[in-house]
Order: sequence, then structure tokens, then C-alpha cells
Amino acid sequence: MAAGATVHTFEISLADVDRGVYEELSLRAARHPSETALFLMTRVLAYCLELEEGITFSEGISTAEEPAVLVRDLTGLITAWIEVGQPEAERLHRGSRLASRTAVYTQHDPAKVLARWDGKKIHRREDILLHSFDPGFIEAAAALIERRNALTVSVTERHLYLELNGTSLDSTIRSVPLG
Repeated sequence: MAAGATVHTFEISLADVDRGVYEELSLRAARHPSETALFLMTRVLAYCLELEEGITFSEGISTAEEPAVLVRDLTGLITAWIEVGQPEAERLHRGSRLASRTAVYTQHDPAKVLARWDGKKIHRREDILLHSFDPGFIEAAAALIERRNALTVSVTERHLYLELNGTSLDSTIRSVPLG
């Protein structure tokens, strides 16, 4: 019998000054047995940093058909395709064709992630942004994840201030286009 997903809850206070987004969220994230804590933390941060009407976690890791996070309009049309980690070029190509906006949030070295896509066909490559954090930031945050989490996320001038279960961390958010 295969092990089931572990559900993590995040009570989130979000203040994204850069985008003018201020929200209180109660977020449930199912962590697949093959999903690392690093991937989960990056997925939750991507959700917070991309928050807009229609955003949701997809089946993500258990399906190749959708990204980790996506945004749909009221008609069900995908408007934002948000990948986490280091997705294959084919997924980015497909996502960029389906959605008007595509982004990637990574917990890996961004130079190595970009190198994976060199010479690969990716639709509207120049419009896709790769977002990364300071070395060690995601690892430190992931080590603090529990089943129930209190999370404060503040963003100002592309600097992320995070308080997770009483511990404060911060990181610059680096964003580079793929093209």
C-alpha cells in the first residue's frame, strides 16, 4: 500500500508591498510522499508571491499535466502557469503556450537551472521569469515546517522577510528572464 500525502496547514499573514497585496490566508498544502520539504516551502512561497484571484495548487507533483501552482480566470482558462524547482523545458514550453504568463520559482542554484534549458525550445522564453532566493534560505525555512504553521510573509523592494513558527529569516528575491 502506498503512503498517502501529508497535509500541512499554513496560517499566513501576507504583506506584499511591492504589489499592494495584503491578505490573511489559511492554506492547506498536501505534501506527496516523494515531495521534499524544500519543494513544499518553495511551492508555498510561490503561491504567496503570485497571489491573485483564481490561484490554486494543482495536482502538481502527481500529474505531468499541470504546474505546481496555477491561476485560472472565471471561465476556467489558465492565465498563469507557475512551476517550482527545475522543470523540464517541455513543461515550460507547454505552459507558456497555454497561459498568458509563466514563471518558475526555484530552490536550486539558478545558474544550473538556466543551464538545463540552454538550446531547448521554450515558447516565449524571453517572457518567462526564473525567481530564486539567497543560498540556504529555502533550506533554513524548510527545516522549520511542521504540520501546522504560522507564517508571516512580507515583501518590500524585492526583499522577502519571513517568520515561520516564531523564527525570522530573510532573502532577496532574484528574478531573471530565461531569454
